[in-house]
Amino acid sequence: MARILIVDDESSIRRTLAGILEDEGYETDSAPDGEAALAALRGDDPADVVLLDIAMPGRDGVAILEEIRSTWPALPVVMMSGHGTIETAVRATQLGAFDFIEKPLSAEKLLLILGHALERSALEAENRRLRAESLRAHEILGVCPAMTQLKEQISVAAPTNGWVLITGENGTGKEMVAKQVHVQSLRAEHPFVAVNCAAIPEELIESELFGHEKGAFTGAISQKQGRFELADGGTIFLDEIADMSLRTQAKILRILQEHKFERVGGTETIEVDVRVIAATNKSLEKEIQEGNFREDLYYRLAVIPFQVPSLRERREDIPILAKAFAAEFCADSGTKPKAINPRAMKQLQAYGWPGNVRELRNLMERLVLMSPGAKIRVEDLPEELRSGAPRDQPGQSLDEARKGFEREFLTARLSENGWNISRTAESIGLARESLSRKLRAFGIKVPRD
Repeated sequence: MARILIVDDESSIRRTLAGILEDEGYETDSAPDGEAALAALRGDDPADVVLLDIAMPGRDGVAILEEIRSTWPALPVVMMSGHGTIETAVRATQLGAFDFIEKPLSAEKLLLILGHALERSALEAENRRLRAESLRAHEILGVCPAMTQLKEQISVAAPTNGWVLITGENGTGKEMVAKQVHVQSLRAEHPFVAVNCAAIPEELIESELFGHEKGAFTGAISQKQGRFELADGGTIFLDEIADMSLRTQAKILRILQEHKFERVGGTETIEVDVRVIAATNKSLEKEIQEGNFREDLYYRLAVIPFQVPSLRERREDIPILAKAFAAEFCADSGTKPKAINPRAMKQLQAYGWPGNVRELRNLMERLVLMSPGAKIRVEDLPEELRSGAPRDQPGQSLDEARKGFEREFLTARLSENGWNISRTAESIGLARESLSRKLRAFGIKVPRD
């Protein structure tokens, strides 16, 4: 429900307008002057449209309009005046007011203007969303040698029909690599279907991948197409493929070999033309040794192997990524572009980034939305980034270097094991309690997602 902020120094006008608008289904808030209006806009429940009187004590409506346009450029403002002139209306419009209405207000005209303001605001929000999507769609950012080589490999491999296996830690951007392979392929006009194998319960994954017939199991009330069928002619991206059961792996192998499958509970053989791109954050060679992954499937998938480097292995790309994410979220939220202070950027480059690019992206969204000024400063960064000592600093002692190595080693092993503390402790030969103490000592926080 749209929220209207009414700004007028006359309480009777505020009450009258609130009554009219609430009768029409709007939520309202009111302010007796410009400063109170700005405080309300900075609150937890900001307005969708502002009704702003021009003649008020203190700063007049035109001055407040200028500040609103500077801080909230996408927020529609409708100016009100009891003694309006053409010059005032023109000036307000030039400053970015959506419209100008004279007192005494016509309820019918006011509601019409508000409706138009909300429609335009919704349209602009959709345009910002589409622009933000276009900024980030399919683009792989980075100029470090590892990323340059990866982009060159993609450009060579994408036009072929070879199956691709992408490895790398969580949050490094494996799905972005898969999308780029699809976009540069001859299948780009056909579907790209992504499946997170780790997020689907074991008992449902075959139904999700291959579909099912009506009555195949309890709850199967109608026939359903699977992801492979939906991806026919295009690309299917199987993320976290190491989390599939051996039984499902066998069915995937058959599709790769024969391009055929049956829906769960069905007998009809369905043929598909699908390019498979798989990804994992685990060592499939280790999974094969432990009997958790089929060796024949591994060699079938790894026709074209890609390795996506972690963010700590490409620190020179952090400024590029941080600036791009900041620009994206500024465009998405309708705020003015925000620069990153050099000291803050240095801290971003010094941090270990256990969550990789995903963690950096999430942080930049928070900083864009929560940083009060036009620049993101060191003071705006979370505590773990402000207190983290830069790596490889001159004059670093042996003890500091050892601790730095141990912190990065533990972060890497945790990521390889899906941030499971027990599994990581077992893999490095350490008691779980000892590992937990080290994580607290190094300030390593385990992601909750």
